[in-house]
Amino acid sequence: MNALPSLFISHGSPMTALEPKLTGQRLAELARALPRPRAIVVASAHWLSHAPLVGAAAQPQTVHDFGGFPPALYALQYPAPGAPEVARRAAELIAQAGLPVQLDPGRGLDHGVWVPLRMLYPQADIPVVPLSIQPRLGPAHQLALGRALAPLREEGVLLIGSGSITHNLHDWRGADPAVEAPYVRPFIGWVEQQLQRGDVDALLDYRRQAPYAEQAHPTDEHLQPLHFALGAASAGAFTAQRLDAGIEMGFLAMDIYRFDGPCED
Repeated sequence: MNALPSLFISHGSPMTALEPKLTGQRLAELARALPRPRAIVVASAHWLSHAPLVGAAAQPQTVHDFGGFPPALYALQYPAPGAPEVARRAAELIAQAGLPVQLDPGRGLDHGVWVPLRMLYPQADIPVVPLSIQPRLGPAHQLALGRALAPLREEGVLLIGSGSITHNLHDWRGADPAVEAPYVRPFIGWVEQQLQRGDVDALLDYRRQAPYAEQAHPTDEHLQPLHFALGAASAGAFTAQRLDAGIEMGFLAMDIYRFDGPCED
């Protein structure tokens, strides 16, 4: 079969699961445009570790890793099966790339995984493997992790980085959701420009080069899934398609990217 693309998804607030808005529409459209994968691997901004961990549960639990939201949100489940054999294959590829890796047989699906997947594949009938990210190791590490797993795309596995194109929770407190934060559009415009140019080096150096980088991302963990998805696209040429899903609460850009590229140079 042809290689699947890799995806970066801005998963938004947990409330996106109850109020999908434009994100739900964009992800439903994307699912219709994609071949059906045999399994999905999701690198989530809500599973952080010092070295890569791969979830190998046969039936991962739906984890409600948040507080202070309506009871209806905690009632939601995403009962997708796991894929232990895909988890073992992913760990093998990561090890072959020279990175330390461990399987975690008890890891469930945090909201960075199940919130977007409920909109992408609502039937929850495709096996899912969660993957941790390591923000302390920097964007280049996430790029390398994605590249290590790129062969899975030719094996029918959809690789997703789940984070947020902008993520400043300080703006959640006391901000007027009707007023758009001034840093959002310059930052997302810069990211799109570099992706269209194929300038991977600039994206790895976004902290220094991007406008308003510190405001858009006070910490790195929600953007680094973009570097994972970019690495998973290819070690060489790639194309990037941006799906605009709007801006939530004035500061949370909901961009989605589809990356296509050969698995090898």
